[in-house]
Amino acid sequence: MLDEFSRTRLLLGLEAMEKLAASRVAVFGLGGVGGCAAEALARSGVGALDLIDHDRLSLSNINRQILATHKSLGQYKVDAAAERIADINPRCRVQTCRTFYLPETAEQFDFSQYDYVIDAIDTVSGKLQLVLAAQAAGTPIISAMGAGNKLDATAFRVGDISQTSVCPLARVMRRELKKRGVEHLKVVWSTEKPRRPLEDLSVSCRANCICPPGTERHCTDRRDIPGSMAFVPPVVGMILAGEVIKDLIRL
Repeated sequence: MLDEFSRTRLLLGLEAMEKLAASRVAVFGLGGVGGCAAEALARSGVGALDLIDHDRLSLSNINRQILATHKSLGQYKVDAAAERIADINPRCRVQTCRTFYLPETAEQFDFSQYDYVIDAIDTVSGKLQLVLAAQAAGTPIISAMGAGNKLDATAFRVGDISQTSVCPLARVMRRELKKRGVEHLKVVWSTEKPRRPLEDLSVSCRANCICPPGTERHCTDRRDIPGSMAFVPPVVGMILAGEVIKDLIRL
């Protein structure tokens, strides 16, 4: 039978497609990385997606986030993603949660109900809690390391956290996970040394915040505001989704 996944079925076969349709994946963070990962999972035939993000789409997201258009500005990212996925894969069961994942909000989630977890959030405390919660539940997790301030989309690698180098976020995560007794974590990281953003207040969110009304966490809340490009975070999202698909069907 011809359908929207016929070309995928030619590569993976019917049994693999049935596994994907029966799978439930949680994507934490729907920015430049997580938004693309969620869409790729929907386009691959994953049957259920849980989308977790607290933020609204703003003008500064348009340069790299697949959910961001002038039409979607001000929407919650989870709502924009759910609407887009419904157009792509109407059979995909989508649950949304407008939550900023932190240790304080971790009790809202039962990780045993997921077949896989994607960590695409950018706070160390949240990432650490995600890893601990997923591993305690025996649920596979893959974590995105730093994608900001990078220009080389070919420099990303997949491997264990113990193999990482160069990436400052990976270094912190490696150290903090070891303190908590976690030796292994599947991650995507870059071997490119991050660049320093230009200190130009005329285009900086520090002086010209353009977050939409109602945004809970403004760019100005960050210690550093990273620069980014259209062709870097989406690559990380695609790699994350690809690894999830391969693991779910054991390729």
